[in-house]
Amino acid sequence: MIVVKFGGELLEESSRLQTVVSAMARVASEHEPLVIVHGGGKEIDAALKRAGIEKQQVDGLRITDEATLETVVAVLAGTVNTRLVAALAVAGVAAVGLTGADGGCGLSDTAPPHRAADGRTVDLGRVGTPADHADMRLLRTLTENQFVPVIACIGLGVDGRLLNVNADTFAAHLAGGLGARRLVVAGTTPGVLDGQGATTPLIGLEAIERLIKDGTASAGMVAKLNACAHALARGVAEVVIVDGRDRTALEGASLGTPPATVTRIAQAPVGRTS
Repeated sequence: MIVVKFGGELLEESSRLQTVVSAMARVASEHEPLVIVHGGGKEIDAALKRAGIEKQQVDGLRITDEATLETVVAVLAGTVNTRLVAALAVAGVAAVGLTGADGGCGLSDTAPPHRAADGRTVDLGRVGTPADHADMRLLRTLTENQFVPVIACIGLGVDGRLLNVNADTFAAHLAGGLGARRLVVAGTTPGVLDGQGATTPLIGLEAIERLIKDGTASAGMVAKLNACAHALARGVAEVVIVDGRDRTALEGASLGTPPATVTRIAQAPVGRTS
């Protein structure tokens, strides 16, 4: 099982979308179960601006009030998910569009107040944290029948209310719950960058905390690194952070042959393996 998460910035422009779709068509052709999770940050930001709603974030996490949530759901479940599923279908991938509300796969608890990197305690509002008892049966049924679930990062609260879930966190939780051997996190950043701006090809869990504490990791990368650590803690063998604009790197990261231009995170960084 491979879980691939795409940042929304890869799904807006037609050229980037085609790169993503072509790579996933290749991965799907290898006949290993594949699950795709996506966000839609920039399109959500644009929709909020059109609606006159202020964007609020902390450590790369979106603070979500009721009005913001309505916009998040409309953009993720409607515009972005449908666009990606349609493009995959044209490329011959048997994609099925979902949200975390489908089959309870994204059952979530309301997130507790967030302790920010700067020491503040922030109420995130209608934000969810994936629950350990989320139901993976629908996703297993689909993948066992050669379908590719494409999931918008919207959670389902136990009270039936929808919740905004960080896409990296959502993907990491699904990867653990499904017993995936690899989680690929694709955006427009070429892996984890060191203090000189160079990609770090291989790091271990101990490096994640250090990168966050010393400020090397940017606000957006903090959420990604925390999600990576969560995936590894739930049994995922490796996590790869890759620039999704590079088709060759994206395919290699997904299929277990990551190039040196990506960052591979493993329990113990003893060598590069597939």
